Amino acid sequence: MRNKFKFLFVLLLIVALAFTACKQVEEPVVEEPVVAEEPAVEEETVVEEPAEVEEPAEEEAVVEEPAEEEVVEEVAAGPYDDIVPAQNIVFWHQHSGAREESLQEIVATFNETNEWGITVTAENQGGYGDIFNKMLPILNTADVPDIVVAYQNQTATYQLADSMTDLNPLVSSAKWGLTDEEIADFFPGFYNQDVFPTFDSQRLGFPPNRSMEVMYYNMDWIEELGFDGPPTTPAEFKEMACAATANPFSGATAEGSMGYKLSIDASRFASWTFAFGGDVFDYDNDEYSYNSDAAVEAMNFLQDLFNEGCAQLVTESYGDQTDFGNGTLLFTVGSSSGIPYYESAVADGAAFDFSVAAIPHTTPEPVMNIYGASVSVPKSTPERELAAWLFIKYYTSTEVQAKWAIASNYFPVRLSVAEGLGDYFIENPIYKAAFDMLEYGVGEPPVPGYDFVRDIVAEAMAAIAAGDDVAATLEQLDADSDAILADQMATMQ
Repeated sequence: MRNKFKFLFVLLLIVALAFTACKQVEEPVVEEPVVAEEPAVEEETVVEEPAEVEEPAEEEAVVEEPAEEEVVEEVAAGPYDDIVPAQNIVFWHQHSGAREESLQEIVATFNETNEWGITVTAENQGGYGDIFNKMLPILNTADVPDIVVAYQNQTATYQLADSMTDLNPLVSSAKWGLTDEEIADFFPGFYNQDVFPTFDSQRLGFPPNRSMEVMYYNMDWIEELGFDGPPTTPAEFKEMACAATANPFSGATAEGSMGYKLSIDASRFASWTFAFGGDVFDYDNDEYSYNSDAAVEAMNFLQDLFNEGCAQLVTESYGDQTDFGNGTLLFTVGSSSGIPYYESAVADGAAFDFSVAAIPHTTPEPVMNIYGASVSVPKSTPERELAAWLFIKYYTSTEVQAKWAIASNYFPVRLSVAEGLGDYFIENPIYKAAFDMLEYGVGEPPVPGYDFVRDIVAEAMAAIAAGDDVAATLEQLDADSDAILADQMATMQ
């Protein structure tokens, strides 16, 4: 580049000298005329003024700009660039029934078509809790699965042992990763849920799907009770629940009548607390907030429903879903992923018009509890980790996401998939009603030990339903939860 500038300078100098030899480029200097001395004769000598010199027009020297050299930025090689993916990997999941069939189809297609000859074996290992308990004793051993379904808090617990793969280098890899356009296609809230500030912002999972806590309601029964639509505030919820308890649904196919049945579950506690404008975790101080004003208010509200006979506890697995289907229960709160099961229960039961809505709230807008297990990669070998990522990349691709969203009734994680669900939305208006509330979503705490905290939250909810003092119960719950968190963080490697 320096030689090119030297050449340009010399060329300009030559042009300048050439113009000096022919015409003056600079403004000409006009000499004053010489006045002759007066001669001895009396006649005055007239000296003519010199003709005005016309200033020559400047000619602009045209010099061709040298062509710019194309600068090719060197991309640093990633840690997996020279790795050959493993040929056989194992995927632990919790799906069953139609969802498992669909997942196995996705896996089979990947096995048949991927260019690296990778074979994925997908294995159902029970529920989320079963998988969590199976993972704990085998972390950092060769026995770990290559891909595991895990909620964010479960992954955080695993990572206390430094046992999970940071997917950031794989996601950003020029050879194996995602393009900027592909990354921008993910819903930002879903995409960022698996980045953990607690662990130096490592990406310890990747989202294949999400769901949301919603309120299911029997619209036909609501109209029989004289109301125009589902409740939007806790006060309206209580009024309708108590009215339903006293006035059975005309189309019920079983005995009994109840306004609401509460499933004692930490996600249910969080959902009601969100609806009352609070949270179950104080992220500024890294501690639980089960004793917050909003949590106390929410639990007092539920306890009041029990005291007035307008609510009961769910005592059988999916008992609230069954009762809702046969028309003896007006409201339930549960995951949007259960919509197909509610549709079946209603079709086999009282066959009424139903839908979903936001949990009644005291806030100006709804606050919805969005959750969903991601897929994570336990540390093993670079070959196994790369193969696992390549399947995850396929699993979350646009084409596969469209198939998975419809088959599983989970929400897709990519914008392009959602935009293509127009026909599905028309055919499934209840799913669409839930989908439209995604903008109001928040999440439960992705902190280590939350699985253990969930157990004592359920115990506290049962005690509150039985009549224990709400404020005192939540003070103890908060202290115990913080103690679990402290114990977990103390084990970080």
